[in-house]
Amino acid sequence: MKYPNILRRVLTLCVAFVLTGNAVTAQNSRENQKKEQTEKITTAIEHQDFTFRAQSILPLSGPRRELSSYYDMQVTADKVVSFLPYMGRIYMPPIDPSEGPLRFTSKDFVYMEKPGKKGGWNVSIQLKDVRTVQQCTLNISDDGYATLEVRGNDRQPVTFYGYIVGNG
Repeated sequence: MKYPNILRRVLTLCVAFVLTGNAVTAQNSRENQKKEQTEKITTAIEHQDFTFRAQSILPLSGPRRELSSYYDMQVTADKVVSFLPYMGRIYMPPIDPSEGPLRFTSKDFVYMEKPGKKGGWNVSIQLKDVRTVQQCTLNISDDGYATLEVRGNDRQPVTFYGYIVGNG
């Protein structure tokens, strides 16, 4: 009566084989999705056609704060449009108080991108036609998560955390 033990072992091996196959298939699917996401982000960055969506803000002095509204910075080959909040010290108040300090459209800028040290990208945008902002620096991971640092002429720098999406 050794047959029931052999059948039990064969059945156990078959179930293990099926479960292992499903796990490998799921892992391959996740890897393919990640690869596709990385390719989309790479294309968007190389073609200067993406949007940074801010989820939180870290002022130079003060705690990190989650943003409850929709704030972003859109980058295309011919313009940069920013709709971002500001928290921090302003050294020279704006001429028009109704304008937000980080709400601008720039059509004269220098866009530089290079690979990051641990993957991802470092993107630097120097604005030439915006009086209040000098430079925006994005550090973007392969997954699309990003950190945006905005340096101004008349205010403390501020950092945003969020993610990148392609405009197309």
